[in-house]
This record gives sequence, C-alpha cells and structure tokens, in this order.
Amino acid sequence: MRPPMHSRSPLAPAAFPALPEIAGVTRRVARARYKEWDRCDLSYVELAPGTTVAGVFTRNVCCSSEVELGREQVQGGSARALVVNAGNSNAFTGYRGREAVEAIMAQVAEHLGCSAREVFVSSTGVIGVPLPSDKARAGVEAALTAEPCSWEALAETIGTTDTFAKGAASSAVVGDRTVQVAGVVKGSGMIAPDMATMLGYIFTDAAVAPALLQDMLARATGATFNSITVDSDTSTSDTVLLFATGKANNPELQSWDDAGADALYAAIHAVARELAHLVVRDGEGASKFIEVQVTGAVSDDSARRVALAIANSPLVKTAIAGEDANWGRVVMAVGKAGEPADRDRLAIRFGDHWVAKDGLPVDGYDEAPVAAHLKGQDIRVGADLGLGEGRATVWTCDLTHGYISINADYRS
Repeated sequence: MRPPMHSRSPLAPAAFPALPEIAGVTRRVARARYKEWDRCDLSYVELAPGTTVAGVFTRNVCCSSEVELGREQVQGGSARALVVNAGNSNAFTGYRGREAVEAIMAQVAEHLGCSAREVFVSSTGVIGVPLPSDKARAGVEAALTAEPCSWEALAETIGTTDTFAKGAASSAVVGDRTVQVAGVVKGSGMIAPDMATMLGYIFTDAAVAPALLQDMLARATGATFNSITVDSDTSTSDTVLLFATGKANNPELQSWDDAGADALYAAIHAVARELAHLVVRDGEGASKFIEVQVTGAVSDDSARRVALAIANSPLVKTAIAGEDANWGRVVMAVGKAGEPADRDRLAIRFGDHWVAKDGLPVDGYDEAPVAAHLKGQDIRVGADLGLGEGRATVWTCDLTHGYISINADYRS
C-alpha cells in the first residue's frame, strides 16, 4: 500500500477486521497511476438512490477544491457516489484543480444518471500538483466497470503513507431493525484535530434524515476525530463523510427523540472512535500509543486545550519514545497551554502511578513502576489541575526518527 521503505506500524492490529456488508453500498477500485507505484490509487463507491449524507471538513484556509465543493454539496443532503484519489491532494492548484474535480463529478453523474452535486470527491497526497485530468478520467472509467472489492481493498486504496488498512464496524437496533455501521479511514501524518483530521468514510444502512445525520457526525467528531494528534499539522484535504442508505427499511430517524436514534449514534461514535485510534496507531514513525487525560480543569474546553498542549509537545513525545519518565516535561506543557493552572495544585501521573502532587514530587517516589509502564506500547499520561470539574481525553503517539525519515523523502 505504501512504499516498501516504510514497514508496518508495531502498533497495528493483527488483522483487518471483518466488516459487514452495507446494503446500498458497492465498492470498486482501479489504477489511475497518479504516482509511479504498483497499486490501485482510485476508489469508487456507488450509493443507492435515496442515500443521505453528512460531512465535516478541515478548517485549514488553504483547503482543496474537493473540500470547498464538499462543504457545498452536503447542504443538499443526498449522495450517489464517492471517488477518492490517492497520491495527489489537488490542493493549492487553483482553477485547474477545481476543473479536475468537476470533471470527475460530471463523469460519474453521467454514468449514474444523477446530479453532479451527488458525487463526492476527495484527494490526498502531495500538495501543489494539479490532479491530472487524463489519468483521473481513465481511472474513473476503469473503476466504474471494475469488479466489486472488499472493505480492506478500499481501505488500502485510499491510503498514502499508511502502513496498514484501517476499518471498524458496529451495529444498533432501530425500531425492530438491526442496522449496520462500517467505516474506513486513511491517515498517518499531517494529523491534528480541527474539525476532521484525515480522510474517513462511514456507511450505515439506517434511514436517517440529513439534518439529524449531520448532527450525529458533528457530535461524534468532537470526541473522536477532533481528539487525536500525530504532529499538530492540519491537512488541506481533511474530510469525514457519513452516508446512510436507508436500506435497513427502518422508519426514518428525524430527531433525537425518535426510538433508536441514541443507539445509532452510539454505533457511529464507536466506529469513529476506533478509526481515530487506528490513525494514531499508524502515526508516522510511531512506536507507542499515548492517551492523555486531563482532569480538574475549569471547563472541558480548557481541559482539552491543556491535553493537546501535552500531546503535541515534541519534548513529551520524545521522552516517551525514549521511555524516559521525565514528568517535568508534562509540567512544562501544562504551563505553556495558556489555560488556568496552579503549580501548587497540579498532579501528574504515568499509568496508575502518581509522580507529583501539589506541585511537588510525591513522597517516596519510586521511578521503577513508571519506567516499567513506559516500556509498554500503550502509555497513559494524566494531569489533574485541581481547579474544577473540566476533563478531556486526547490520543497521540510518540515522536521518533522514523517520522523524520518518512517526511524527509515524502515526494520521492
């Protein structure tokens, strides 16, 4: 999936999960040959008529035409197809980039006999190179008639520097129907929370009105996709789309008061959370998955900003990479966050072991159990500010030389 110089992340799951088929969703992949690589790099997902759609997009002001168009398209609430290009982000490419996207939309719309506004396009890869329209057109043409593919093949094809395919699934009972939710995501670097932080696609066979579907995705995003960071960089192409085909034939959910709405949201949230965690587990060069939990802040928003200051600190991330119990770096990160904090109330822990309380090292501090925790792959860092009830959890990874190696030769 990615160039052979990048080995599979040590934090990767043993295998791609078994995802259920979603009625009304047909997946196909093809080779557009956007780069000199021997792999499929164009994905096409056909959606049944009547499919509703919701989306969240990057707040990066230098976003791609795909993002600009996607923001407009979700307002219509309906979708018939998704096309994802890998290897070229088509961002910062001016009118040529927009024309390339609109050409793809028109090509697919003609094939399906639908509105071009119902064809969603995403692109990921190198910034500043216009998407080659001839390759895109040939790739789409090949995808339209290709044999349907597996979820894993779709997840592999949307990737760039990813080292493993990422997917997740859940289910819910809505009325007297069991509805399915399945999703795939790509992301490894240029990952930081800001509405959405990679390319992610979630599908359900539930019938859901567009406004409620959008609210569900927006709510789920805050505690999942917007609570991860690999390197503090927010991509120009970040997009998460949620499609509901309605093929489960449940009474359409229109409000949170409808029976089954909470259950469906829980399933969507579970899939989004697992996908977000998988992105962190594939962080470029990562060797450790890190959960940062902040409690005792003046508000949840304040706690989140402190947690991100810790999670994005190169000094904290390199200390954990080196399995160094340097809790002073966590103190530093809390203090630089610009949020209310009191040195003499602050407490820091690694795993279940408190290393500092009330602004001082704990009495009889023994570094041995902390060092043992840091030798593992799943690391937990906690900070209690002692000021209020605000709390937040974010997830990140360590920072190793592997991150530099991958990004130093990204365009080669």
